[in-house]
Amino acid sequence: MSRRDQIRMSDDELRAYVAEQRVINVATMSPNGRPHLAPLWYFPAGGGRLSTWTYRKSQKVANLMRLAQATVLIESGESYEQLRGVSMECDVEFVEETDTVADIGTRLAMRYAGLEGDPPAELTAGIAHQAPKRIGLVFTPTKTVSWDHTKLGGTY
Repeated sequence: MSRRDQIRMSDDELRAYVAEQRVINVATMSPNGRPHLAPLWYFPAGGGRLSTWTYRKSQKVANLMRLAQATVLIESGESYEQLRGVSMECDVEFVEETDTVADIGTRLAMRYAGLEGDPPAELTAGIAHQAPKRIGLVFTPTKTVSWDHTKLGGTY
């Protein structure tokens, strides 16, 4: 078995890893041909997809309007034997309907506040106020590469 095969995450491991992490790094292509990299909060949206929102006038959105593709990185670990992560080449879908954008914002806020159940009224009011300035993004992976160096048992 190759070293690459040893560290690849199974589908179940990958789903669990993506669900437990907190930040995606999103790379889009700037007009000058250089990558533009930005961190975003996200939530798993089923089927391997990831959802988030951002400001409509952001550089990443301008880049995605030209080319609706991105590479998404989720990674963790402080030393070689702890490194885990996933890189996904993705097609990107825009969500522009304000109520749906607000739903995405609410799910993000609930996830990052550690809340479950019905969202508090003050939260939904605040999100509804922000939603018209935002756009939802749904990342659908077309290629996924994962690694989990903890599977190597501390060896190189």
